[in-house]
This record gives sequence, C-alpha cells and structure tokens, in this order.
Amino acid sequence: MTVTYVLDGTRIGTLEDFWAEAGRSIGCGGYFGRNLDAFADCLRGGFGTPEDGDYVIEWQDHETSRRNLGHAETARQLELMLARCHPTHRERVAARLAEARAGRGPTVFDWLADIVEDELPGGLRLR
Repeated sequence: MTVTYVLDGTRIGTLEDFWAEAGRSIGCGGYFGRNLDAFADCLRGGFGTPEDGDYVIEWQDHETSRRNLGHAETARQLELMLARCHPTHRERVAARLAEARAGRGPTVFDWLADIVEDELPGGLRLR
C-alpha cells in the first residue's frame, strides 16, 4: 500500500517553515534534520519514509510555497550559507547569491523539488 505524505503549502513561508512542515508530515517524531542533506537522507527510507520506497509526497497549495520559496528566500538562505561556509566555498556561494538577488537561477523551491525527484523519481505530486 502506497503511503502518501501531505505537505500543506500554505504553512510554508520560509525554508525553516518547510523543515517544520516536512517534519510534521514525513519525519520520525516530527523531526528528520533541518538541512538539504538530511532531507535527502529521509527520502531514501528508514528516517520517516518506508524502506521499500512505496510512498509519494503530495505538496498541496504548492504555488503558494513556490512564491514564498522564490528568489528572495533563496537569497536569504544563501546569505546564511555564506556566513558559515568554508572559505574555499565562499566564491561559489557568493555567485549563487548574486544570481538569486538578480532574480535568476534555481530557488529554494527548486532545490527541494529536485531532491525529491532525485531520491523518489515521479514521487512528487504538486497540487
């Protein structure tokens, strides 16, 4: 039986909100980690999702999330990354930040959708 995890896009205004919503819906006991790598790990099974991969993620009101997790939120997240990243990564993160500030490049929404597609091909239902 396929498990469906539902994300309420109206509850997602920032990446931090996404972590809370994903933890509520998908994570073990409401928590799976609060970073992109932990999210990918969760989707691989055993950290909130079934080991056999028999599940889908239904992202309701995803257009609300897409707007909220757009370039402005992407720039905010990249600013946070830039402040704590290793010096050898600063140039690359700064370039991504400049792109986001200019309204170009992938957004936080894109990052999350891409992770789901990588870990669970065809398993994301945008509603």
